[in-house]
Amino acid sequence: MCNNANPYIPYVATIEDAWFETVGERCVKTFKVTLDDPVARKNWRHQPGQCAMVGQLGVGESMFCISCSPTEGDFLRFSIMRAGKNTQALHELEAGDKLTVRGPYGNTFPVDEWKGKKILTIGGGIGQAPLRPIVEYVKANLDQYAGLTMIYGARTSGDLCFKDEFAAMSGRDDLSCHLTIDVEEEGWEYNVGFVPSLLMDLSPSPENTIAITCGPPIMIRFVLENLKKLNFADDQIYTTLENRMKCGIGKCGRCNVGSLYVCKDGPVFTYATLKDIPEAFA
Repeated sequence: MCNNANPYIPYVATIEDAWFETVGERCVKTFKVTLDDPVARKNWRHQPGQCAMVGQLGVGESMFCISCSPTEGDFLRFSIMRAGKNTQALHELEAGDKLTVRGPYGNTFPVDEWKGKKILTIGGGIGQAPLRPIVEYVKANLDQYAGLTMIYGARTSGDLCFKDEFAAMSGRDDLSCHLTIDVEEEGWEYNVGFVPSLLMDLSPSPENTIAITCGPPIMIRFVLENLKKLNFADDQIYTTLENRMKCGIGKCGRCNVGSLYVCKDGPVFTYATLKDIPEAFA
């Protein structure tokens, strides 16, 4: 549910910090922003899995996942891949610049219902952005979960987001972190190979475990197949279709997947809900 009484009116926000996560034509830039209105900032509520409309007046706006957990503070983070006019304009912004934010939109990952369980996140490329809030939420409440395992990969090391955070986590003994890239590189000290293959190599037990995956559609399809081979039940597997969200409030009708509307019914779904809808993973 949008925090603003009128979902069409955006909040003005200030960019507190901005940095590039990846390089190249379709690079990813992360923005840490704070709502200018102190009342709006105090009343803002979001949970892992939710999205927001981000833009600039006179340029446009687009839907992005909120890539931070509410446990991190009263700011918002958006990790945005350059892919069009609006994202190009956003990438030109720096600390101190203004942008607009509407939201939050969509349902959430039920992180509180998962307490007492082992959490397994499986991400690829920019698909780690929607998973990051889960990781941060569970890290902040680690004593309430049975464990946290992260599998994350990309085509090259330069395509990995949040590298510094993963490097810090890889040295911890209270959680498990596994990085991989498709092809071996000089100096790369972690795994080499595709994410679905690494999942099978690790073979996590489905007992008392929730698995959440997000990434390129082809990766998700093979991850889902491998989770089923590992005997994960359909309702133990979650994913997000946040990239299909459009208006956020179910008015435009452009987010439908089968009989579902991602803006109204999602973007978070169990595999039990999506398994009979082939276009969900197209």
